[in-house]
Amino acid sequence: MNDLFSEFNRYIAPAYHHDRCERSVHMRLYSMQKREFVMVFLGFLICFGLAIVIGLTGPPITSTSEITAKSILANTSLANSKTVLATGPFAMKSPLMTTYSQQLWLIAKLVTDNNDDEKYDKSFQVSVAIDGITEQHKPLSILRADSVRNRTRHLSCVRNDCEEFTILHLGFLEYAHYIITVRFYGLETFHQKYNIRSITFYFKTYSPEFTQIEIWFRFIFLLFTFIVICWYAHTLRKYPIYDWSIEQKWMSILLPLLLLYDNPFFPSIFLMNSWFPGMLDAILQATFLCSLLMFWLCIYHGLRQNERRFIRFYLPKIIVILPIWLCAIVLA
Repeated sequence: MNDLFSEFNRYIAPAYHHDRCERSVHMRLYSMQKREFVMVFLGFLICFGLAIVIGLTGPPITSTSEITAKSILANTSLANSKTVLATGPFAMKSPLMTTYSQQLWLIAKLVTDNNDDEKYDKSFQVSVAIDGITEQHKPLSILRADSVRNRTRHLSCVRNDCEEFTILHLGFLEYAHYIITVRFYGLETFHQKYNIRSITFYFKTYSPEFTQIEIWFRFIFLLFTFIVICWYAHTLRKYPIYDWSIEQKWMSILLPLLLLYDNPFFPSIFLMNSWFPGMLDAILQATFLCSLLMFWLCIYHGLRQNERRFIRFYLPKIIVILPIWLCAIVLA
């Protein structure tokens, strides 16, 4: 009879005054001594400080080069045109890029002759044509002139200074150089009223030195995460899963997601001329971060919450987090 009740008690939820569920595997966290807590926090602070030092002394994340519209038009027939700054075209060659540059952004900044203390906004369209320079030093059309898409941009200015706006973003780099032709539409009246004095174009990419450090860091964290997963699975292998606490169950989900967050497929970004590896990296990062948010919601809501049915407990949280995950994927 006692054996029957002891077996039945494994599935009885604890009362409100119970500190831990009787059927849960006790975590090492609840039996640590003060000295062990101090050592753990000290190790964390040392690693955190080391990461800050590496970040401050390491290479910059991005590399930027600039070119002005006047230098682009200097040796062309449009150099003396009064309206060319409002319309273009501006044909420019990108700096040398390698696979370690990862991505390319083209950003523009306008400066006007307006000296009044006013803020003014202007919507206009930008068209872009892109040619890649092959290994034989021949241009290869990527975005042809007859299929150029007009994209709306919003220009916001204060006095004579206008905010930067992004013209294009290439998610992966297939060529070492690109020839980019930019045209503006809808800035003619703006130019007549405020007189565009100059336009500066910025080519921004990831720094190759930063990319090399990123590869090593990802590999180190990937290795440590794999070791922790093996140790965690070895520790809990002798306990049935229904004896695990909610934290232990979630850790069995978060650790593999952390392994994917470190992305064992990251080197494929530099080996494949495709957008897929970069997209996969963004999906894995967004999935882990949203899963971590889901974990915290479940842990805090699960305090003294014994009934954790899918529809009433997990589904509302999924409905909240799913739009965040989708937005992260779209923005990435």
